[in-house]
Amino acid sequence: MSSDTTRATETTDSAAFWENHYAGIDPQWGTRPNAVLAEVVTALAPAPGVGGGRALDLGCGHGGDALWLAALGWDVTAVDVSATALERVTAGADAAGLTDRVHPSRHDLARSFPDGAYELVTASYFHTPVEIPRDQVLRRAAEAVVPGGLLVLVEHASLAPWSWRDGHEDVTFPSPDDVLASLRLGDGWRTERCHAPERTATGPGGETATVTDNVIAVRRVHQG
Repeated sequence: MSSDTTRATETTDSAAFWENHYAGIDPQWGTRPNAVLAEVVTALAPAPGVGGGRALDLGCGHGGDALWLAALGWDVTAVDVSATALERVTAGADAAGLTDRVHPSRHDLARSFPDGAYELVTASYFHTPVEIPRDQVLRRAAEAVVPGGLLVLVEHASLAPWSWRDGHEDVTFPSPDDVLASLRLGDGWRTERCHAPERTATGPGGETATVTDNVIAVRRVHQG
């Protein structure tokens, strides 16, 4: 298994930031699935049957969500701008015996987007300090969902003490309704989740804090 680097070989501002970020953190950080995402997917997109289903994980980081989905039987395209992160996804898939179901693909999503259509598209904490057309990227993510498929967004709605954004002034977050509205979905979609629950999060040093997430899950409905 090899990472697709054909569309993101140049060093962009986003690639430089995230390369530096992943170079400085424990390779084991983020190798477990996001608990919020796991709950939503378990409830709304049960594991695929024989033959699997196609999933797209945007901003996959170290691959916790991608590897978890693959273990359930999904065929997962795991996308990140950081080559270091994708190398660790590759290593994790190899260690778990999931190389046939995890496909790392390097993209700066402000410039390119993976091809294909998917039964499940996820983006967990798709935030960045680098200026990107974020709303446009998420609309493109919605376009990649097939009829009957699900788009799941799990986003920060507050700052954890260990966040790379902590200490930045004037950090504000949209409401879940604002995020949903920004997708401009129109007809043909059903909202499954749109709320902002609190949870106890654990940081890279084992510290804990109460945080709030925006959780948006929308299903493309069959037409006609």
